[in-house]
Amino acid sequence: MSHQSDLIASDINAYLAEHERKDLLRFLTCGSVDDGKSTLIGRLLHDSKMIYEDQLAAIEADSTTQGTTGDAPDLALLTDGLKAEREQGITIDVAYRYFSTARRKFIIADTPGHEQYTRNMVTGASTCQLAIILIDARHGVLAQTKRHTFIASLLGIRNVVVAVNKMDLCEWSQDRYNEICESYRDFAKSLDLVDPYFLPMSALLGDNVVDASENLGWFDGPTLMEHLETVDVEAGIDLERFRMPVQMVTRPNLDFRGFAGTIASGVIRPGDAVVSLPSGVSSTIDRIVTFDGDLDVAGPGRAVTITLADEIDVSRGDLLVSPDMAPLRSHDVDAMVVWMSENALEPGRQYLMQSSNGVSNASVTTIRHRVDINTLEHQQAGSLDLNDIALCAVTSDRELLFDPYGTNRQTGSFILVDRMTNATVAAGMIAGVSSSWDRAPEASLVHQISEISPEERAARFGQQPCTVLLTGLSAAGKSTIATGLARRLFDLGKTTVRLDGENVRLGISRDLGFSAQERSENLRRVSEVARLVNGQGMIAIAALSAPKNSVRERARELIGSEHYIEVFVDTPIEVCRERDPNGLYEAADRGDIPQFPGVSSTYERPTDADLRVDTSEQSTLECVEVILRLMTERGYLNG
Repeated sequence: MSHQSDLIASDINAYLAEHERKDLLRFLTCGSVDDGKSTLIGRLLHDSKMIYEDQLAAIEADSTTQGTTGDAPDLALLTDGLKAEREQGITIDVAYRYFSTARRKFIIADTPGHEQYTRNMVTGASTCQLAIILIDARHGVLAQTKRHTFIASLLGIRNVVVAVNKMDLCEWSQDRYNEICESYRDFAKSLDLVDPYFLPMSALLGDNVVDASENLGWFDGPTLMEHLETVDVEAGIDLERFRMPVQMVTRPNLDFRGFAGTIASGVIRPGDAVVSLPSGVSSTIDRIVTFDGDLDVAGPGRAVTITLADEIDVSRGDLLVSPDMAPLRSHDVDAMVVWMSENALEPGRQYLMQSSNGVSNASVTTIRHRVDINTLEHQQAGSLDLNDIALCAVTSDRELLFDPYGTNRQTGSFILVDRMTNATVAAGMIAGVSSSWDRAPEASLVHQISEISPEERAARFGQQPCTVLLTGLSAAGKSTIATGLARRLFDLGKTTVRLDGENVRLGISRDLGFSAQERSENLRRVSEVARLVNGQGMIAIAALSAPKNSVRERARELIGSEHYIEVFVDTPIEVCRERDPNGLYEAADRGDIPQFPGVSSTYERPTDADLRVDTSEQSTLECVEVILRLMTERGYLNG
């Protein structure tokens, strides 16, 4: 419903043009049951004259039989439209209302307060930019208040209005208001919220909803309507990273082939370069087509059809992105999951995942921790029940293209659907690529202590345990150096275990490929083995590409810096290509080997390696002797 304007009668086109230029604010009301959410929306629409006369007459008539406000019209009936809602005086489903003022357009989502219908609240909040958290002044901050605040934070809603309602039932007490505000701040201080706006009010009587209250003279802030009209909700919009999930390929005739979708982030213009993922093929934008004609520029939230200058293969579920700002890619992600089914989540069960990439098969492999809504503490959990919220490791059979949910709500979200009933069972917000490095072992497992002391082992072997990691490009000489080092240490009477990258992939890592995530997991497994080897007093020698600095640092942390030596085999890539005994570089150049370090993916040169060697300038023996010298200096070799 639109606000009253003289332009409606005098110049309807001018009025429509003015109306179209207004920005749109989507907000929801939430909180515990009977805190006054529906009444607030009714009062907001009533006092801003956004209710038609016939609607008001119907509400007045229904109030005599179903109302809860005595002789006055029960404005909650405006949004509580279901028969069960009116009979029980509660909100069950999400009700949406549209209205506008002279300054802004609004879409309101009235969400239920009962814990049983928290899943409906999640649905209503998923597209909102602002949340109004209502608190009954008589009861203060309740468990459902905390739950809804936490969910709003999870869903990326940074702007929150804390409306302390029913102040008329607390004799307009400023002390009571301050007490509630302090309690809410204590709970919300660890959440990612913009400073909440606190507001005392009475939705039933209209105090501080649209008009300022005479009963709350001690409060001098703007009313709810004034705040809604002026709050800045555009600050967090990403205008840099272009993302558009392709929802449909349109081909009305032989001369037109377009890719339709809604821009999730970024700004585009004809002539801009884009990349289609997962294929990685690039092109440039030819036209930005809409129903009303071509656009010179389009930004977030705009539904468009894009045509490209080149005929490349783009399908539904693909992602068009900026060429220099690619999203993350992985089959395994960590995500905050809100469980919305009465049937418990069982890790390992297969579900359908609906994301911006389309539909895939997925399962929750691990529940990392469940969140206690009252304290925000992390708890161990083997399953999830209705309305539980937990950080989970999720695996998809289709590679996901995503941004963390905090960066992009559209590309960072998904839902899980029961394969048998087709019911939505969970909503997920992706935190990032899943990592086994952080996965906690089963709580029932106990570390077994050896009766043989480290001093006894050192005396027997004549050495101190350590791990030597040789990292570098393929064909740099890592395995050759590792073999020579093992021989030299053996000749010195030392005890070693050599963990060669190829040998590892023939055994404990034979189930892994060569994506960034799988390379990380490969190094984690090698590091775990090396740590066990060191625990037995032996020296571990590992030779792997290990192309990421951050992953090598995790290996250092796991093994322990006091037992770790990182050797960077810094052989130039030209020399590696000349050697290339297995033709890997040529295969990578042809595109036969994806994500090959130094060719189709980046090898990050170590910035803090303990030692650097170069087999194009040093012989294998020279490299080995340099490593032995460092091991001796650090006290790993005795005699």
